[in-house]
Amino acid sequence: MTTKADSRSSARQELMSIDEVAAFLRKPKSWVYGNWRSEGIPFKKVGNQLRCRPADLDDWLDRQIP
Repeated sequence: MTTKADSRSSARQELMSIDEVAAFLRKPKSWVYGNWRSEGIPFKKVGNQLRCRPADLDDWLDRQIP
């Protein structure tokens, strides 16, 4: 049986870093850093780092393609 704590722990492990998002989008890391706000890439600040849920990135990407 999965508990709420297990779900939260699993969600934390799934967060993508800037490097992972850049690789996924096949864009340079510098492009991701320079454009994440203007492009609306769904990052959240975790401390001083940007992290993104894979599902949020998939949803964002789906909205980019007409």
